[in-house]
Amino acid sequence: MSLFNRNVKSEDASPNPEYLIKSIAEQGYSLETSLADLMDNSISAKANKIEVLIEMDIEPFRLFLSDNGVGMTEKELRENMQFPSTSPENIRLSTDLGRFGLGMKTASFSQTRKFTVLSKKKEDKKYHGRTWDVDFLKLNGWKIIVNSEDEVASLLYEYNRLSKAYLNNFEEYEPNTIVIWEGLYKFEKYLHEENRKIALKREITEVTSEYLALVFHRFIEKDINPLKIRINNTLVSPFNPFPETEKDFRQIEPKQSVFRSDVVKIEGFVLPSRAITETSKGLTHWTTKNKGLMDMEGIYIYRSDRIILFGGWNGIIKKSPRLQLARLRVEVGNSVDHLLHLNVAKSQIVIPHELRVAFEGYIQELKIEAEREYYNRGIRKFSGNKSQNHTQLFERSYSNKGSILELNTSFPLLKNLQESLNNKQNSQLNLIWRMINTRINTIRHVHEEQEFLGIEEKDGMSTEELETNIRDLLAASITKEMIKDDLMPNLGFKYTSLPESIRLLLN
Repeated sequence: MSLFNRNVKSEDASPNPEYLIKSIAEQGYSLETSLADLMDNSISAKANKIEVLIEMDIEPFRLFLSDNGVGMTEKELRENMQFPSTSPENIRLSTDLGRFGLGMKTASFSQTRKFTVLSKKKEDKKYHGRTWDVDFLKLNGWKIIVNSEDEVASLLYEYNRLSKAYLNNFEEYEPNTIVIWEGLYKFEKYLHEENRKIALKREITEVTSEYLALVFHRFIEKDINPLKIRINNTLVSPFNPFPETEKDFRQIEPKQSVFRSDVVKIEGFVLPSRAITETSKGLTHWTTKNKGLMDMEGIYIYRSDRIILFGGWNGIIKKSPRLQLARLRVEVGNSVDHLLHLNVAKSQIVIPHELRVAFEGYIQELKIEAEREYYNRGIRKFSGNKSQNHTQLFERSYSNKGSILELNTSFPLLKNLQESLNNKQNSQLNLIWRMINTRINTIRHVHEEQEFLGIEEKDGMSTEELETNIRDLLAASITKEMIKDDLMPNLGFKYTSLPESIRLLLN
């Protein structure tokens, strides 16, 4: 017999609304992550303009976030204000940035104890409003406030007044959804009165702006219909942590694997050593204004083009100064959220064992390259501009293994020496130069054996030149073993890649 068919004694166990709201709001949100969560809804609603306005002259502080997305009917608004509004197991579009149907509510309650959402469909004129208020819940139970027309009109008036008071208004902008936070209790209750406004201003203009510039940079950088975010007087400029247009910002071989229903792509990048000097001088090309290279080293996980996690190695390895030039880009879709254990605030994941093994192996490869670049940072004192570098014996150039040092052929004494030699002597000099360049970079752990191409422009010598020099060495009583064991490694060539004619000479 089923338990529910029996006469079972029970009692009411409805949660205390106030306690429940305060508990579910503690999901690891900060002001910037809360606003980013609201913006996820805006982007999913096809908005390309988002406005964040904060009134700081009076307390309680009031914050407005509006967007020009598709908006909601009154029925849709009512459903979206529920806890939760959707199931995390529902099938979603690949562009949907939500998951739990809790983000807007938990993000808002993490910063305020009362918030209102006004919305209308894009083609409509009339807004509808709903308000969650903890004080109202204390007295009335689990109920939401339906805003009157006068209340809606009053909030719209305050929003428009504040929007016009700031600079950089959007042209031809009509918001379809507006979220209003009535009070920011974390700033109002826990800070000395005279510091509240200062703290909030810094948080919104520096920390939050930088965070949004980073996590939504792909949306802001789009060529077609780019996202625009206005925070009070400022339009947010994108910050891309992977500036691939820089010639010395290099990628190691990317990898990808099928993970359940999705493909996970892993790409490692190494910043050039000059980033250390430039960042220390206050330049922000490699980092945001208020972060250092060590803050930004580590894993960047992109989910549907939105960064959901960045900085640090998620427990796989520890941060280290010698790894500050390493960044790992990971691309995932939203269909594996539950497998990555993505939390409500989209600020934490757990990498499953089957993926963790692949991550660990790849990160070790990236670690080697980043450490090599870090320890070779002294090379930056050499010029990399051949047209200007006439006074240094060595010059800097770049390979797929990072910066390398080479003898400067424009150095006056070397140039004069080369011009005074005949063809055979120049061929011998080129061989010596090749050995010097290879040996220097082998000591610096940059140079590795490579295939012999037999193309003078690439290898620095032709097959004929190499063969002639080997014959001269053999004629000078240099043994074949010495040439194979000493000369070839110092030239940087793999013996197995040498032309057959040269291998025959040495056998």
